[in-house]
Amino acid sequence: MKAATPKIAEIEVLRGLAVLGVLFHHVSGNLVSSNLEWLETLMSQLHFWWGVDLFFVISGFVIARQLLPALQQSLVSQNAKAVIAGFWIRRAFRLLPSAWLWLLLPLPLVLVFNQTGVFGSLSTNIEATVAGLFNFANFRFADSFFKYDYGFSFVYWSLSLEEQFYLLLPLLALCFRQKLMWLMLIVVLVQFFQVRSVLMMSLRTDALALGVLLAIWSAKPSYQRFEPRFLKASPLSGYLILVSFLLAMSFLAAHNDFLPTVRIGLIAVLATVLVWLASYGRGYLWPTGMVQRLMMWLGARSYAIYLIHIPVYFFTRELLYRALAIKEISASEHVLLGVAIAGGLTLVLSQLNYRWVEMPMRQLGSRVAQRIEPKLQASTGYQQPMLALLNNPISPREQA
Repeated sequence: MKAATPKIAEIEVLRGLAVLGVLFHHVSGNLVSSNLEWLETLMSQLHFWWGVDLFFVISGFVIARQLLPALQQSLVSQNAKAVIAGFWIRRAFRLLPSAWLWLLLPLPLVLVFNQTGVFGSLSTNIEATVAGLFNFANFRFADSFFKYDYGFSFVYWSLSLEEQFYLLLPLLALCFRQKLMWLMLIVVLVQFFQVRSVLMMSLRTDALALGVLLAIWSAKPSYQRFEPRFLKASPLSGYLILVSFLLAMSFLAAHNDFLPTVRIGLIAVLATVLVWLASYGRGYLWPTGMVQRLMMWLGARSYAIYLIHIPVYFFTRELLYRALAIKEISASEHVLLGVAIAGGLTLVLSQLNYRWVEMPMRQLGSRVAQRIEPKLQASTGYQQPMLALLNNPISPREQA
């Protein structure tokens, strides 16, 4: 089997930061009581749901960086069908097994471990599971927002949006070819100058499009010319940029009345700048060391952590209720206990999922794609497979 594309360490660090932001944002009201004074004071000034937008930019960049060179080559060989099919197969095996597992695995808890009602009703969660399985969770999330309970799988709205993006991107790239950049710019600009409705928040593709644009730019000479080498001379400057941008994104996320027309677009732009700085892999944002390795570990498991954390939060609340008769976690000692239990369970389950579900399914998907691609290549009359390019896309930075 071909070697996997080398990961950029700082991109993995950003994944880790993104999932930590989401974990913390969802603590209030899902794990601990929403009337916890210090937490409410903090959340009145800073929100951390920007982690989702950072994930979107990373996804757009990483996926386009792999897919677009392969599609470009396939236009020469008239082999686009094999490239697109291989891409979809790999994405399906990468995402769906874990997503489906954590849609179905917590469902029995709704019946047997739900005295507090924290998991919601069985009918609500079955409807949510169907929405997650068929990738329209973002539409259901918009419909349910502050109207009715979604269920334990409400985070699947962002997964549905990404999966819709993965289905469309290769087709758009094939149709628009060199004009794909202009299409992505239009997607960004149309959304940038508008107040987002709940539905548009569930369809916010500007961050994904910015990631694609960054990937397109990374193949051009100007990407190398604008490399911020000056950050190497002052390692602290990278940290300052990172912290400043994360705080700015947190402030924008929390204040609906501050620059209401462009604040969501600004979050996406700030996230894109961070991914751009990380994309060179030169340690501009986060130098090597033990902390980087820890963040990379989190980043590699961020998908599983994202899927698992809400069921674990709910499980922890029910567990403390049964053990200590605590229905609302608000006392400081109970908050620490709840965070310790939920954090430990999330890390253990995400590691098990990563090792026994994600990695085996990813490898299986690669093998399935490698068996199918030659057949599709042969049907076009082209006999030289493009598997090496698909499995090991080389960016200009890596060539240098």
